[in-house]
Amino acid sequence: MSMQGKTVFITGGSRGIGRAIALACAREGANVVIGAKSDKPHPKLPGTIHTVAGEIEAAGGRALPLVLDVRDETLVRERIDEAGEHFGGIDALVNNAGAIRLQGVEKLPVRRYDLMHEVNARAVFTCSQAALPWLKQSGSGHILSLSPPINLAPKWFAQYGAYTTTKYAMTMLTLGMAEEFRSYGIAVNSLWPKTLISTAAIEFEVGGPDLMAQGRKPDIMADAAVTILGHNADTLTGQALIDEDVLRQAGVTDFEGYRYAPGDQPLLPDLFLD
Repeated sequence: MSMQGKTVFITGGSRGIGRAIALACAREGANVVIGAKSDKPHPKLPGTIHTVAGEIEAAGGRALPLVLDVRDETLVRERIDEAGEHFGGIDALVNNAGAIRLQGVEKLPVRRYDLMHEVNARAVFTCSQAALPWLKQSGSGHILSLSPPINLAPKWFAQYGAYTTTKYAMTMLTLGMAEEFRSYGIAVNSLWPKTLISTAAIEFEVGGPDLMAQGRKPDIMADAAVTILGHNADTLTGQALIDEDVLRQAGVTDFEGYRYAPGDQPLLPDLFLD
């Protein structure tokens, strides 16, 4: 299914994986809505909703930057309706916004748990619910959340159970919404990277610059996302998909170009994958 003329709403789309997905969708001819908090430059992190919109427009695409905090239910509904009215509809929602803290229950501040729950699991619920009327009108609507396959091995809960449960909740919503929205012709899937993706979140929140060399560029997630969004509910829904698997199924065989750093250093598998 072509994405030409389709409208894609991406949360957290100002940098990292969200930015890469926004640019990839624009290259396929989609209108792109970038919804994120980053209205002004950050002292450490590059990119705002406006710089990404500029990149899209410079490449000949159509973009709409919107200031959005996915924790604000009222604002979510206002922004999604604003986007739908601006472009005449919404065909896909990408739940990309995320919060991470790899810390155990003993030391994790409650406010940080609340943040992860609100930005991860709760935002999938509120954004999907708000976008549903527009997705129903699309005829080929799609919800894609960046969350992992559910792996109940205890090691994924032992040191950072709070983060794990919020990400798994996103996938559980994927499974539920896929069945609930099947009759509307709306596809609902999750996407997760096979290897570490080298983003600012990894550099500043998880492991620093040395870890970055063991990952891939966000482009692999973007290319996989575009491939998934090219399907409809009749062919692909209710799945927790892995980026490399999606691209191999689409015929990609060479993944070296996705490395963040050149060389033969072993890539680090992402969380939740054995």
